[in-house]
Amino acid sequence: MPSLLGLLEAREKKVREEVARLQEEAERVQAELGEAERALQRLVDARATVAEVLAEPSAAVAEPARKAVAGSVVPHRTEGMTASVLAPDYQRIASVLESEAGREGMRCQQLAAALGLQAVPAKVEGLRSKAKRLVERGWAVQVRPGVFTALVARSG
Repeated sequence: MPSLLGLLEAREKKVREEVARLQEEAERVQAELGEAERALQRLVDARATVAEVLAEPSAAVAEPARKAVAGSVVPHRTEGMTASVLAPDYQRIASVLESEAGREGMRCQQLAAALGLQAVPAKVEGLRSKAKRLVERGWAVQVRPGVFTALVARSG
């Protein structure tokens, strides 16, 4: 008859092997998720670029501001324009950067936490891309490398 300790050791070994197998699978899935998120961001960026290029010839014709939709292009900020023209994700980022917490500038990991997102590389890099887009379009300022704040926060 096998000993109780021997049975427990055998069971422990089996469970350790299962844990190791599952960890490897989780790492593989996480890597695939990261690749898919990067591919998605490239497509979103490409669509935004094409939309900008197609919009340039008709830039002389002023169009009434339309309500923002998710995935829409971030417009260049002009006098009197409010954040309501931004897509919802960009509105949330601008709101956090304009808050008291964002006045001195925020790193993207801090921004992720403030938005209630996990500070995993894929989320942080997505936020960094959006924050840089807000800077390029005049909605935010990069006060030093990797640190962002709202445009209005800097002037005050």
